[in-house]
Amino acid sequence: MAYLRSAIVAVCIALLQVHGGAQQSDSPPGKAVGTARLILPDVIPAVVGVEIAVYFDNLVVVPDSSSLLFDVTCPKGRQQADRWVWTPKDGDAGDYWLQVDIRDSANQIIASSDCIVRVVNQKQGGGRPVSLLCVGDSLTHASVYTQQLLERCRTPEDPVLTLIGSHQPNEQQSLNRHEGYGGWTARRFATFFHETARTGPAAQRGSPFLYPAEDSGSKLDFAQYRRDVCEGRPIDVVTIFLGPNDIFHFDDQTIEAGIEDMLTHMDLLLTMIHNDSPETQIGLMLPVPPAASQDAFGASYGSGQTRWQYKRNQHLLVERMLQRYSGEKADVLWGRRVHIVPTYVSLDCVHNYPTISVPANAATEQVILRQNDGVHPSAAGYNQTGDMVYGWLKNIADQ
Repeated sequence: MAYLRSAIVAVCIALLQVHGGAQQSDSPPGKAVGTARLILPDVIPAVVGVEIAVYFDNLVVVPDSSSLLFDVTCPKGRQQADRWVWTPKDGDAGDYWLQVDIRDSANQIIASSDCIVRVVNQKQGGGRPVSLLCVGDSLTHASVYTQQLLERCRTPEDPVLTLIGSHQPNEQQSLNRHEGYGGWTARRFATFFHETARTGPAAQRGSPFLYPAEDSGSKLDFAQYRRDVCEGRPIDVVTIFLGPNDIFHFDDQTIEAGIEDMLTHMDLLLTMIHNDSPETQIGLMLPVPPAASQDAFGASYGSGQTRWQYKRNQHLLVERMLQRYSGEKADVLWGRRVHIVPTYVSLDCVHNYPTISVPANAATEQVILRQNDGVHPSAAGYNQTGDMVYGWLKNIADQ
């Protein structure tokens, strides 16, 4: 086993050294480093009293990230085996530089990326009314991270949060509303017109934002959506959490075209919101990594997809979204109102995906735990996602 682990380390380091050199702090947003494609967002939002974590495996694309030698530099927090973690305390509000290096066996840095951890006080935005529309797929339909946001915002120190939406999957959670539908993509939200929008079974609905055009066909109309859903009132914040269905079935030869198609339709949604409501803040929640084990993909998809291919697709989509929506071009198009919410860094893909106890095989009574869902986290994982969005909401509370 020791020989095997040494061989894996050697292979991973050799892959990283193909491109050589370290990423500098002035690298363009979304520029990945080396074959491992180490990448961090520009800013990670955080709040006093709420744990913030950066999981190393979520930052890279290698078969076995535990074989890499990570080295974190930050004046706060702790580096553990699988992550950097910190719960800010009173007095910790401010910006903190965090750098993640990957080193070789000679202790030389062969890849590096850095960001700012931006901490705000617990009272930031306290008492301010905030309306939030969450747009997404099954991860939003589950209504768990949205409920976490409502729970976080129950104190006088937090924004007075109202969730906007026509979809209410859980009748017992009357305040938990959104536009999250299982299996949906950016293309469907931007182009799928059907008269049953906002009514009938969710799987058969058309986009809630599409309306009949005066001549023929349909048009995206956010103003009409607001009139139908929230009596025409402005919506302070919109989050968009898409990606899994947009890129699931692609391989290395087709993924670039698939991502471009997704982002083209994402642009249409962003423009729809901005043209109608230029003051609305828009948060693009970056797609989260899959469960850590191939077992989860076998349980969910049989032999239809591997965790490795999906992880490659998801990571490339994160890179492209950072490149497209973090720079000056995005600021010009959408007036500095489009923000990155780095949900991908903070999800524990080992412990916070569903598991099931099953016999190790048909010939034994020994029971083991296997992950059994490839892309849908457990409640704990959804709560980590909700906490990242909560941190971002608190960070933009006074903008």
